[in-house]
Order: sequence, then structure tokens, then C-alpha cells
Amino acid sequence: MGLLDSVFKKSAGEAPQKPVAAAKPADAAQKMETTKKEVKPVADKITLGYTHVSGCTGCTVALADNYAGLLTLLDKYVDLKYMPTLADARHIQKVDVSFVEGSVCINDKLAVEEIKETREKSTIVVALGACACYGNITRFCRGGQQNQPGHEAFLPINELIKVDVFIPGCAPTPQLIRNVAVMAYLLLKGTKEQKDLATKYLTPLMNMASGCSNHACACDILTQVINQGLCMGCGSCSAACPTRAITMEYGKPQLERDMCIKCGACVSQCPRGFFSHELTESYEAINEAIMAALQ
Repeated sequence: MGLLDSVFKKSAGEAPQKPVAAAKPADAAQKMETTKKEVKPVADKITLGYTHVSGCTGCTVALADNYAGLLTLLDKYVDLKYMPTLADARHIQKVDVSFVEGSVCINDKLAVEEIKETREKSTIVVALGACACYGNITRFCRGGQQNQPGHEAFLPINELIKVDVFIPGCAPTPQLIRNVAVMAYLLLKGTKEQKDLATKYLTPLMNMASGCSNHACACDILTQVINQGLCMGCGSCSAACPTRAITMEYGKPQLERDMCIKCGACVSQCPRGFFSHELTESYEAINEAIMAALQ
């Protein structure tokens, strides 16, 4: 019966028929009531904090660029305790892992106190990005800016506190941040096999943190890769360099040392840079572990 027919019948004093809704099966209704989403207990997660000192927030953007991967991490593996942009709590709390973005202005008493408090309340401290690892462009700051006239001396965080892991780059790739987060969880909460894989993956990044603050620069690409006959001309170092201190000439990197700001981006991006042969032999197993964790 169409709409016009119902109107005609209504005008003739005849009530239009209402469509009868299909009855919902009783077992289906019970199933909907009893089915509940499985909630992973917070006790199985690692607690994470995020301290932001003097930086451009590019590392935060790189972290957020993981999209669904970030949501999976927060849902299954990480209990975010504090972070200026993603969490309401802004005060430093006791956590398993702390990510630190930016370098520390030693003219800023509050920043110095915050970075020391971060070390005291964290089991593992991760320097996230070139500013936290090496000082990056903040090393060239001389103060005198209109908004911060007294801020003239900046240091990477490992010159003030002990740092356990470096994630270099300006900014680090979202995948590298994601992989380190997954491996940190497996190192703390995984099986023996997962802990072994996580140790292999994190060891080169831990070795970088134990070295001097000026360790990773374009000169390392020259001495450790090019001069050793390991460069394959992929151009990853040139593409990653934020100051264009590395250019590709005839398929090989050419370095302008005066333009290098020691951000570590080239070394972290080079496929034959700081990762060891032991790690590359376990690449497939490590990749499978990361992908399985993100399902």
C-alpha cells in the first residue's frame, strides 16, 4: 500500500495499517545482554610519562602520526600517566618509562628540576628526538629573543641525568617510536623469547645513550659507513637531514660539516648505521613480534 492509498483510506474514515516490526529472537536479545567487551587489566600494562622541555613539539606530532597503532598501544600495553598534550595530568609521576622531548635550558630552574624529577621517578628514561639526544638546533641559541630573553644555554638531557635509550632524529619516524614502545613493553612484560628479541632491538639505542652527547653526526656516516665500503647510495641520510648538510652526488653522500647540527637524524635513518649485524639477522622475528603485538 502506497502513501496516497493510506491518505485516501484515512480520509474515508479507515485507519491506515501500521507495519509490524519483526520480532527480535529471545536468544539474540540474551546474547546482546551477556556479550561484553573484554577489557585488558591495567596491571598488565606499563606506565608511561611524557616530559616536554625545550623543543618544537615535532616529536609529539611524530608520536601521534602512528594513528591506529598509537590507539592500540594505549589500549593494550601502555597506561599513559601524564603528557602535556594527550593527558590531563601534567605533573611528573612515578612510571616505568618516561619519554623526554626537547633539550634543557639551564637558565630555567623549573626545567632543570623537572628533568631531575623525571629521572628520580622513572625506571627507564628515553631521550626522544635530536634535541633531547644531542641538543640539535638549540645548541646555537644565544638568548635575546623577545619572548625568552634569558634563555641562552641549552643542553641535551644526558648531560644532566642518566639516559637509558636514545631515539634520535629530527623528528624520529613514527614507526621507530612505535617499535621502541612495543619493544619496551616486551622487555618488561614479555616471555623469555620476546625479551631476547627486545634486548637485541634496544641494545644499539642503549649504546648510543651511553656514548658522548656529540656522537651522532654526519662524520659518523663518513667514517663508519662510507669509508668502510658499506654505503649503498640509498639517500636515506640525505633525505633525513633537516639542514641539508648531506647531499647526494653521483650516488654517494657528500657532507657539509659546517652545516651539521649533530642531530643524529642521518645515523638513525641509515640502514647500515648504528644497528648491529646481530640485529639484522633477527629482523624477521623482530618484525613479526611487533606486527603481532599491534593486531
